[in-house]
Amino acid sequence: MQDAAPVEHRQTDVMDPSRAQALRIALGMGGEVMRGTVLPTFFHQIYFWDARAPEALGRDGHPKVGGLIPDMGLPRRMWAGGALEFHAPLRAGILAEKVTRVENTARKEGRSGPLGFVTLRHEVFQDGALCVSERQDLVYREDPDPAAPGPVPPMARTDEAEAQEAGFDSTLLFRYSALTFNGHRIHYDLDYARDVEGYGGLVVHGPLLAQKLMLMAEAAGPVARFDFRASSPLIHFERGTFCRNGSDMWVRGPDGRQCMTATVA
Repeated sequence: MQDAAPVEHRQTDVMDPSRAQALRIALGMGGEVMRGTVLPTFFHQIYFWDARAPEALGRDGHPKVGGLIPDMGLPRRMWAGGALEFHAPLRAGILAEKVTRVENTARKEGRSGPLGFVTLRHEVFQDGALCVSERQDLVYREDPDPAAPGPVPPMARTDEAEAQEAGFDSTLLFRYSALTFNGHRIHYDLDYARDVEGYGGLVVHGPLLAQKLMLMAEAAGPVARFDFRASSPLIHFERGTFCRNGSDMWVRGPDGRQCMTATVA
């Protein structure tokens, strides 16, 4: 991949306890969040909002590309995966800083047409200490051709030692979009998701699937590293099966397809 011009973006946030409490409630978790409470892994996703004026947004509800993320002329954005290292716990109600850099960009030709790849590097600090290192992988592509057959997703493993089933209705998708300040319309605008981006319904956020896997892993012990990769979308009327076998984790759709794979340490 070719290197991008160095770009850095800094944000601060006081990690409002009530926001973490709202996410716990939305996810069906118990417990109370107060100042100083240790946040579950990946809860930093609901902080460091980057609010933009309406005219600074693209058609999909995301901020227009061309600033931190270069414009490669491809309208559809997808969070393809990422990797996280958890060095120290983040605590609610305490000022934190997030530093974001563009690590790589590249444009390639895929079987379905041109693809744009962007890798972001995030670091989250609190009390002067590095708490979270995160690599975020984004993919940009052209609008789908209605006449072309859709991609055939891989089938998921069936050798799980542990499994949990979960559903994601439109209310949960709306609440997660609101808490993460994610304006991507595929998660709450059914007509847009179906008619413009070609999905069968509202798309469950990739980070939300990853969050559920991380919480499942964290229930068995501390999580130091988590790597994940999305392979096919889960739609809001479907139930997914969240699976684990040793360090391997995955999400299986109701038809057996693989929606996400992950490794945990």
